[in-house]
Amino acid sequence: MRKFIIMVSAMAVIGGPIAATETAGPETYDLLFKNGTLDDFSRDHRLVYDRKVQNSLKPETEERDTGQIVLSLVDGQVPEAQLKFTHDDKYRNLGSFPASVGNPIIMYFVETVVRDMAETAGGSPYYIRNRVKEALVQPAEVDRGQAVIANETVNTIDVTMHPFRDDPNAARMQGFDRLAMTVSMSEDAPGWYLSLSAQVPGADGDEPVYSSVMTFDRTEPSE
Repeated sequence: MRKFIIMVSAMAVIGGPIAATETAGPETYDLLFKNGTLDDFSRDHRLVYDRKVQNSLKPETEERDTGQIVLSLVDGQVPEAQLKFTHDDKYRNLGSFPASVGNPIIMYFVETVVRDMAETAGGSPYYIRNRVKEALVQPAEVDRGQAVIANETVNTIDVTMHPFRDDPNAARMQGFDRLAMTVSMSEDAPGWYLSLSAQVPGADGDEPVYSSVMTFDRTEPSE
């Protein structure tokens, strides 16, 4: 088993940012949903991501949603990327996706944020999903930094979105109007994604309302 040690630039940048924050337009979507990110990944291995969830408004969901997401590639007439959630000795299948499109962990990340926000703060999941989808194609904060993978320093691109900033329904969002979604990516990371995080800070320094962080952990041989 090959273990990867990661310090994502959004959390701990080696030597600080190497480029000032810039804005991105339509290319934001192309970065986040990059095609071909699984083309060179071995069918004999799988990707493993850790997911850690904190939720001060619905703490009972923390244990339910904290675990590992495993991505396996399956050859066929249309090669598929299959996602599975595991926690201790339990697991559930999350779906199959065309492998040619790219790494579906980004789609799982977006959908879990939509679900968690609707479950925690209430409101229409359709409205929440539409606002998040709009953020994916709007100018966003883009930082360039560095991370360590397998004892080697690599360059990263970190995209941060605030889908509900200045939302007219902010007063009813239980703090989720402060939601920040950050995705850290690298050409040198298997599957492209290093971390995918959604954070809702508390008001006036209070404890965070919500945190969901998916971090690339390792590759390992397929079963």
